[in-house]
Amino acid sequence: MVLDSLALVKFEKNIKKTLETGIGLINGFKNLKSPVLIKPNICTQVDKTGFAVNDVRVVEALIKLILKENQDLSIKIVESDSMSKFADEAYIKFGYKNLEEKMQKSGSDVSLINLTHSPTVKIDFNGSYFMNPELPEILVESKFLISLAVAKTHFLTFLTGTLKNLFGLLPRKDQSFYHPQINDVIVDINRLFPPNLCIVDARVGLEGWAGPKSRRLDRFIIGQNPVSTDATMARIMGFEPSEIHHLVEAEKYDLGSLTPNVIGEKIETSIVKFNPP
Repeated sequence: MVLDSLALVKFEKNIKKTLETGIGLINGFKNLKSPVLIKPNICTQVDKTGFAVNDVRVVEALIKLILKENQDLSIKIVESDSMSKFADEAYIKFGYKNLEEKMQKSGSDVSLINLTHSPTVKIDFNGSYFMNPELPEILVESKFLISLAVAKTHFLTFLTGTLKNLFGLLPRKDQSFYHPQINDVIVDINRLFPPNLCIVDARVGLEGWAGPKSRRLDRFIIGQNPVSTDATMARIMGFEPSEIHHLVEAEKYDLGSLTPNVIGEKIETSIVKFNPP
């Protein structure tokens, strides 16, 4: 079991400053290298709350902090097509295309990647679900991977956080194909591509992946292991991590701890109880 520390930070109106505080609490970025792959949470079905997708301003603030460390790094925002979206259309709809153009005009190497149309390679892997899968080559190569999620309950997986977010790395458009064994798929994809940095934008959490109810948490969770990050997200939403199947299974593969050391805000004063899905 991985025992680690993560940051639970109160949002104080400035996204960049809040992220910088949280990343500082876990001793900064570690082993940054090109390409830096940022996987946000993006969907395009009806969202009446406005909080089901990662705010592009969070991505921009994160990119600026990365480039502050090393302005020569190559940064790629990655997402796949799915039943709920075409990634290229979603990039335009939610302002990611404008961000790409803005960063490139400033001389930064920032680009958008649709993994559904990326070259793939066969991987030697024997998992709970996948056996020698063929997945995007860019994920297999040396990289620094960031899973950037929002806090939501989910009818299939109970919660969707940084672990479930990597489901969007799968290039198959008909991702519902995986739903009968989704917990095994989530664990396998995180074993294949364990994120180097995990961030949950928990300023506002949703009951259901697209609402209809939203609850204000005013927190960011920042860690280096997805289980630890999502276990903390579960707790501040009023849930017990040990009752969430994919968290329990992922912990067995050194993807974090269900009981991490939390630095910053206290769990007890951060809890806003959500209704289970």
